[in-house]
Amino acid sequence: MKYQNMDHMDREILRALQLDATLSQRDLAEKVGLSQNACWRRLKAIEAAGLIEGRTVKVNPARVGLGLTVFVMVRTRHHSSEWLGVFRRHVLSIPNVIDFYRIAGDYDYMMKIMAEDMNAYDRVYQRLIEKIELDAVTSYITMEAIADQRPVPL
Repeated sequence: MKYQNMDHMDREILRALQLDATLSQRDLAEKVGLSQNACWRRLKAIEAAGLIEGRTVKVNPARVGLGLTVFVMVRTRHHSSEWLGVFRRHVLSIPNVIDFYRIAGDYDYMMKIMAEDMNAYDRVYQRLIEKIELDAVTSYITMEAIADQRPVPL
């Protein structure tokens, strides 16, 4: 459901927080041109409406030893809710799966996987396919992240 009361100032607050979630209340208010109290009230309303789903830190994957990013496309012949539940739990038990989507098109699921190198990715791949029957698994190895974790356009 779309938040009906979002105005320009709410968007400015969200833009600022997407770029730096560590901003203090004072710095956020200053950045968007509001008093601290007005900014705090707006931020509380934005949070209450569910527009913010948490605050995180962006980790540099290469600096923590995860230099390989792979997008994995999966096709299956199984579409029951029971199979999907088992598949979801299995995929989510693999910590290297960073993002996981059910999609429309030629494939049924898409995952973003981060690993140390190709050998480590192969271990993740083997774990992915070991207990679940899949029709097709296609891996796309990234060469360069041109845009990664961009802010939501507001």
